[in-house]
Parts: sequence; structure tokens; C-alpha cells
Amino acid sequence: MTLGEVRWGSATARGILAATILGSGMAFLDGTVVNIALPHIGAEFDAGVVGLQWIINGYLLTLAALILVAGSLGDRYGRRRVYLVGVAWFAVSSLLCGVAVNTEMLVAARILQGIGGALLTPGALAIIQSSFHRSDRARAIGAWSGLGGIAGAVGPLVGGLLVQAWSWRLAFLINLPLGIAVIWLTRKFVPESEDTSMTGHPDVWGSVLGALGLAGVTTALVEGPERGASDPFVLVGAVVGVAALVGFVVLQVRQRNPLVPPDIFANRTFVVANLLTFVVYAALGGVMMLFVLQLQVSLHYSPTAAGLASVPISIIMLVLSARSGKLAQRFGPRPFLVAGPLVIAVAMIMYTWVTPGASYLLTVLPAVVVFGLGLTAVVAPVTATVLAAAEDRHAGVASGVNNAIARTGGLLAVAILPAAAGLSGESYADPDAMTSGWQTAMWLCAGLCVVGGVLALWVRNDVLAPVPEPEPELPDPGECFSCGVTGPPTHLGATRAS
Repeated sequence: MTLGEVRWGSATARGILAATILGSGMAFLDGTVVNIALPHIGAEFDAGVVGLQWIINGYLLTLAALILVAGSLGDRYGRRRVYLVGVAWFAVSSLLCGVAVNTEMLVAARILQGIGGALLTPGALAIIQSSFHRSDRARAIGAWSGLGGIAGAVGPLVGGLLVQAWSWRLAFLINLPLGIAVIWLTRKFVPESEDTSMTGHPDVWGSVLGALGLAGVTTALVEGPERGASDPFVLVGAVVGVAALVGFVVLQVRQRNPLVPPDIFANRTFVVANLLTFVVYAALGGVMMLFVLQLQVSLHYSPTAAGLASVPISIIMLVLSARSGKLAQRFGPRPFLVAGPLVIAVAMIMYTWVTPGASYLLTVLPAVVVFGLGLTAVVAPVTATVLAAAEDRHAGVASGVNNAIARTGGLLAVAILPAAAGLSGESYADPDAMTSGWQTAMWLCAGLCVVGGVLALWVRNDVLAPVPEPEPELPDPGECFSCGVTGPPTHLGATRAS
């Protein structure tokens, strides 16, 4: 196997695609399944809202904090090697999740799982870009994206079936045989690659401070409503978190090779697009957590039915995302970035009608369809805008920053939204309390999306104008469909063939 010379249609090409699609699909499926499994996990462990928040945020915390440095680790130490470590780590931590005996053990395993997710998430596309021949690269990326989109569409259904077939534990344990298959395929077919021009050391301290800052702030936000703002545990979490985040910013400004180069924020459109990403993905994170809870607790849907309910979102994105990206290139991204969040806000208002006794066809499905259309209008254009607004030399870090900001938005939404909506303790298990909290949360999320639409007015509309010599091996905006709800596509990083 020669680096950068794998041709389309060969056995090696099929093996590489199988390894990367299965690996990235495993991580995506896990996020979908956990949301569906929350009511069952809460019932078995007698967990309150805080416990459910940590089950989600434990994973998001390490994923958001480490995803920036993870891509550079692959470039520096070998993309195949780091991808293998990430898959193995994810599989083993999934096993720990599946055998957890209480909420605390499950949260700890989810934190470990986030590390594996951060290592493998940027690696799939990096492997494709560095392995395939330049003339076949776009076709390979398109296949990875399209098949990943199909996996995303069936993910909620598969998740519901796994939870309902035996236990929520199966949703985690299934990752062990999947991980073994990915490791075998990767070792057999994927060539090693790295960027030999990279010098110095990775910004480990930046990653540590970022993780500590997010952990401290998240702890204060999640535990504060239950313990009280004056509780020492909450106060220490807040102080340590803020201090670590300040230290992170100072370190990035002073360091020679920072994790996040400060000059990347000199471009107004880059900043605005990332602020829009933060507020919109915060709203999405809140919706995705509470939607399946509302369906199962208040409308008494089975896990499979709850998973099926959101499948139209993935199908709409699969069919329309590429077209949305191309239209944004033709007409400019601003109209899409203004209208998209506003359409999502309308969908969230429609979600407030999803109450006990509501018809799926007349109430749930219309809201889901409008939600999918709004999401389609936003995801591809905002990702393309962020990447186009950054200098070419910062393409990799721009993609990483945008993805980390999206994950952080979801992390903070899950931390804040339940308390803001009046959900605490085990109130989520009561249909009346859950419905009241659900409606309040949807109005709050709709407000966040309106803010996102207003922010988009400051985006330069010519940022996606064609350049004289486009690079044909890179995907068009919108070609990645598998990461739209949980985070933007982690692609277009520093993943050139060595």
C-alpha cells in the first residue's frame, strides 16, 4: 500500500472506506442511542436530572476539550496509529459503560469514552485524504459522507431497537464487536501517514487547561441548582473553571505554537459564524436531550418509536444538505444563516404542541420536518463559512475550533437548560412536570435560534465566492451529512498526504 496512491475500486480502497465509515458511524450511533436510553438508565439507577445530565456531559466534556488537539496528534504521530488507539479506547470504555453498576461508574466510563471519541472522530476523513490518489479523493470522501449519512438516518431506529431488545446496556456493548471489526480492517487495509513537517510538541497544557475549565464551569452549572450557589463544591468548580479558561486564553496568546492561534479570530465573519454555531448548537443539544424524554415519559412512546420519530430529520439532511451547500456558494451564505435558525425556532415553537395525546402525523411529524429543513439550511453553509473565513494555513484549526465550539454549546445547554426549564430531581419521570419543562425549554431554545439568525446579519455574503484555483480533492460544502445534529463535520483539517 503506497501513501496517496490508493485507487478507487481496489480492495484496499473498499477496506479503507469500510474501516472509516464503521469507525465514525460507531461514535455517531452511540450519541444517538444514549439519548434514547436515558429514561431506562434513569429508572434502573434511580438517577435524577443531574445524573442524566452528567451521563451526556461526561462524554461531551472530554470530546469538546480534546478534539482540537486530537487531529494534530494524528498528523504528528501517525493518523492510522491514533485512529486505532481511539477506536480501541472507545470500545473498551463502551464495555465499561455497558457493565456499569451505578450512575457514578457510568459517568466515569462516559468521560473515558469521550477521549476515545476525540481521537477517532477527526481521523476517519484524515485517513481518506492521505490514502487515496488525488483524482479519487473527492469520490472517496463523497462515499464516506453518503454512507455515513445513511448510518445517521438509521441510527435512531437501531438505537431504539437495541434498547428495547434487551437493555440500554446493549447500546454500549454493541461497540465492542464493532470496534474489533474496525481495528481488523484498519490494520489490514489502512496505510500509515503523518506530517513530517510538523515540529515542536503538541499543546498538551492548552488541552489540560481547556478540559479543566470546561469541567469546572460545567460542574458549577449542573450541580448549582441542586446544591445551591453557595455550596463549596459549586464555588470551587466555578472558580477553578473560570481560572483555567483564563489561563487557556493567556497561554494561547503567549505560546509559540498555540492550540488555537489568536490571529484566527481577526476575521469578523469567522467570529460571527462561530458565535452562531455556539447558540444554534446549544439549542440543538437541549432539544436532542429532551425530545426523546418527552416522547417516552409524557407520550409513552417505546424506545423504538422514539427513535423512529426523529428519522425524518436525518433523511431530510441526507437528501438536501449538499444542495444547501451549493446554493450557499451561489447566492452567498447570509440568507441561509439568517433563515435557517429562524426556521429551527419555528420548529421549536411547534414542538411545544408535542404534549400527551398529540398525534404523530398531525403534531410531531410536521415539527420534525420543519426542524430538519431549518437544520439543513444552517449546517453546510455555516461550516463552509467558517472554513472560508479562515486563512488556508488555518484550515485544520478552523474546522477543529468550529467543532469544539458546537460541542461546547451542546455541553452548556445540557448543563443549564433542565434547571432553567424547572426540571430537577426525578421530576423528568412525571409526565406533567416533564411536559411543562419541555415547553419552557423549547421557548428558550427558540430564543437562542433567533439570536443566531440575527448574528448572521454580520456575516460577509461574499465569503464563499469562488477562488481562482480551487483544490479539487476537497469536498464541496454540505458533503458531510453524518454530524449535523451533534456537531459540524470534522473535516478539511491538516490532513494532506505526506
